[in-house]
Amino acid sequence: MHYLITGGTGFIGGALIDALVADGHRATVSTRQSLADQSGCRYIADLAEIPADTRFDAVVNLAGASLAGSRWTRRYKQEIVASRLDTTREVVALCRRLDQRPGVLLSASAIGYYGHHGDELLDEDSTGTPGFSRTLCLDWENAALEAVQLGIRVCLLRLGVVLDRDGGAMVEMARPFRFGVANWLGSGRQWLSWVHRQDVVAAIGFLQDREDLSGPFNITAPEPVTSRGFCDAMKKHRRTLVTAAVPAPVMRLLVGEMADELLLNGQRVAPARLQAAGFEFQYPRLDGALADILAE
Repeated sequence: MHYLITGGTGFIGGALIDALVADGHRATVSTRQSLADQSGCRYIADLAEIPADTRFDAVVNLAGASLAGSRWTRRYKQEIVASRLDTTREVVALCRRLDQRPGVLLSASAIGYYGHHGDELLDEDSTGTPGFSRTLCLDWENAALEAVQLGIRVCLLRLGVVLDRDGGAMVEMARPFRFGVANWLGSGRQWLSWVHRQDVVAAIGFLQDREDLSGPFNITAPEPVTSRGFCDAMKKHRRTLVTAAVPAPVMRLLVGEMADELLLNGQRVAPARLQAAGFEFQYPRLDGALADILAE
């Protein structure tokens, strides 16, 4: 099969491409980086380079500036929005001009779609509460859903906090533990809906194969934990000398608006539609995921 992937050089995209090429598939990857083509993988700088007679079996849209890449200034928030919406609209425009349209668009979103709900368990039918993340994800998903009018099946990947050993959120989350400091943020009661990167890649393949599935899917492990619970789980795998909270005012001072939007609040999310469809997580529990990620 031939895949078009945006954001293919990122934390999820790189692992996805490795898996696809290992399985004998081909990938065309849209990226701003100047990279040499590899076996099974071609890199392009602009979707406009793609001729109309190119055939893609599936499109995976992962592009977007990191939410934690910089302090949330007005300018950086505009970059966060534009990097997602502009690319998604360009993907749909490409699909419109192709002679043969792809069968499926798997487009990234995030569980920030739901906003803040405290301890409420959220599935794909749950409503959202106002906030920057909610508005961002809603607009992002609506841009992707324009492909439905072209006869393309669309799956919306509402990603949780993706964990693995060589990048993503785990780098910062594990840093204090490397120095013997076990910590949590704020009250520690906020929920962390996490997922192992291997399960993200597997879920994308699962949704690509299942032609009967479309719409939103929570890509999160079945057992979310609180910030304090994550700390306790990490302590089983790393020797610590000090255990302490990072006070909420300190987090707000350090990272500004991002603290309340992403770190001091969270969502307790269930992958209801994935599990109902028969998807099985390799890492359903945090202890097992950490044992793999932190293995020497």
